[in-house]
Formats: sequence, C-alpha cells, structure tokens
Amino acid sequence: MPWREVSIMESREEFCELALKEGANMSALCRRFEISRTTGYEWRDRYLQTGRPGLADRSRRPRESPWKTSAEIEDEVITLRHQHPAWGGRKLQAVLLRKGVVSPSASTITAILRRHELLSPQESWRQTPTRFEAPFPNDLWQMDYKGHFPLTSAARCHPLTVLDDHARFALGIRALSNQRETTVKAELIQLFERYGLPNRILCDNGSPWGTSTHGIFTGLAVWLLHLDVIMTHGRPLHPQTQGKEERFHRTLKDEVITTRSFHSLDHAQTAFDVFRHTYNHLRPHEALALLPPITRYAPSLRSYPMQLPLIEYPDTAVVRNVTSRGVIKFEGREYYLGEAFSGYPVGLFPSEDDGTKKVFFRHYPVATIDVRTPVEV
Repeated sequence: MPWREVSIMESREEFCELALKEGANMSALCRRFEISRTTGYEWRDRYLQTGRPGLADRSRRPRESPWKTSAEIEDEVITLRHQHPAWGGRKLQAVLLRKGVVSPSASTITAILRRHELLSPQESWRQTPTRFEAPFPNDLWQMDYKGHFPLTSAARCHPLTVLDDHARFALGIRALSNQRETTVKAELIQLFERYGLPNRILCDNGSPWGTSTHGIFTGLAVWLLHLDVIMTHGRPLHPQTQGKEERFHRTLKDEVITTRSFHSLDHAQTAFDVFRHTYNHLRPHEALALLPPITRYAPSLRSYPMQLPLIEYPDTAVVRNVTSRGVIKFEGREYYLGEAFSGYPVGLFPSEDDGTKKVFFRHYPVATIDVRTPVEV
C-alpha cells in the first residue's frame, strides 16, 4: 500500500518538522518526499510563520484564542480526553502547554477526568522504565509484527511496526495480509526511501527475521547486510530486549485496535495512519520529558541506493560462490552456509586457528568453517 494514503496535511507537517532539524539536507528530503525544492522551502516558510494551518491549501480558520476561564479549560480537557481516551493527566497537560494554554496541574486534570467519569480503574498501572537507548536517531530501529487480529471480512490483519529506538519515532505501521519475507522487504524499501538507512535493525527470533542462535541467516538479513544494515536479535524468551516495541504495541492496541472493528486492510491502514501522526507529532511521551517523538528524530544521512553495492574482496581472500543449495566448495569439500547466501560470493580468510577459516559476506563475518571436519550437507 503506497505511502500517499497518509493525509496531505500530515505528510506536509512531517516534512516541515524534519526540514527544520539542524543540518537537514533539503535536497535529499525533498527527493524522499517527492516534491520540488521550491515547494519544500515554501512549506517550511509557511510552517515557520503560522504552524500547521499554514500548510493547508488556503485558507484555514485560525486556531482558537487562549482560554480565559476555567470552564473553557475544563471543556478543552474533556474534548482532548475524548479525542485520546488513553491519555492521562500529564500527557493532556503537556498538550495544553504546547498550545500556549495556562494549564492546570496534571493532578487537577486527573480530577477533572474523574469528575466527568472519564477514568477507568485500569489506568493506574505503572510502566517499567526502559534502560537502554540508542545514542542517536537511526542508529537502531526496532521492528516486529503486532499480533494479528480478525477483520469483519473474515480476513486477518498483520500490523508491521518499525520504531526508531532513540526517538521512539514510529517510522511505519502497516496493515498487511501476511508475514512473509518478501512483504517485509517491500515495506522496508518504502521506509528506506523516505527516511534513509539505519545502522541496525533489532528483531525477535521468529519468522521472517531469523534467529540469533545457530548462525542462521534469512534472505532478509542477507539483503540488509548488502545495504550495510545489520540485523540483530533479542535473546530467546526475553521480549524485554524489544521493550520499546512491546510498549508501543500496547499503546497501539489500547488506542486503535481494541477500540473499534475494521472491515478491510485499507480501513485499518487509515486508522493506523491517523494514530501514527498523533503518536509522532502530538502525543507527549513519558520517556522524552513529555515531548512528542518528532522532537528527537531526524532522517538518516544514508540514502537508499538505486543499485546494491558491488561485492568485492581483497586479494588475500579466497572467493567462493554459494550454490543454490547454500554450500561453498573449498579444497574438495562442501560447507553449508545457508540458502539465504545462494548466488552470492563470499570471502574466506585465515583465522587464528590454523584449522579454521573465517567466512565473510562483504566485510561482515558470517561463519567459521573447520577445514579438518567438513559439515555434512
């Protein structure tokens, strides 16, 4: 499904937020959003002058004036709560302050919600803090499928989500019909074309990602290595490794999936697009000092290449092509690397142990073979 399903206003606002980042490359950004530089600068200047309303196709009613009475503020709190039923006092207060409103305290807002019977007993749970954080945007993305759910058409929706670890920026939420490797690759290409390449992508040990055990590589992992993107895996039976994705999935479930039913993938995608914009640009994030993720995100400087880089090895390497069965031949013996490497050349280098060879795919070590004891294939 094309990215143009996202509303024009939301796409323009995201462009402007990214264009205003320090050191932003306007030429690359305009190319990724498929607009001219003239249009890009025009949107940026209008956004600087009047904010989101300036991005409309003229003319849009100006924002409301700051509230003058507590009754008006209380009405706004109630309105915001109805718009975002899962947001509590601190998030609602942060939104009001960003709009320039003299907001009551978070506890007062909570009291307003309670007085209007807008709080449920389940909202008192506490979130376990996430200790690890990537040092900068696009150093690490987290990717996973949110558990699939039924549509009223009897089909099922498999939501694929990708999250920037540093900024908590939701790069993509896609309503898909399956969890196949080819489907994931197609979605990642769209993300790479829009936001550039990350250094690493963290996944769990399920299909179609592969596994951290036994050195098993999937076609998806090898394709990413060809792009200089490393796929890493959480420890088996330790979902907390992807704590940010797990928490994001819970928010997606609470605010979208369990609140309504969907008759088609397109219907679900429309809801996901609205939620993604709200999550990235409006929703205060507890781990970001109640700022939205867009305040910490910037696109990658590594653009998605038109062609995959050439695979070359130094003269010191013994180069072997991987067969369709996933094996290489060396000194009359066969060694299994995996079908994911089929058709690719790999380089063999001496290791510290005279009886073994290090196998590299490009500049990444992918296996060690014992030339004294070949693997049965």
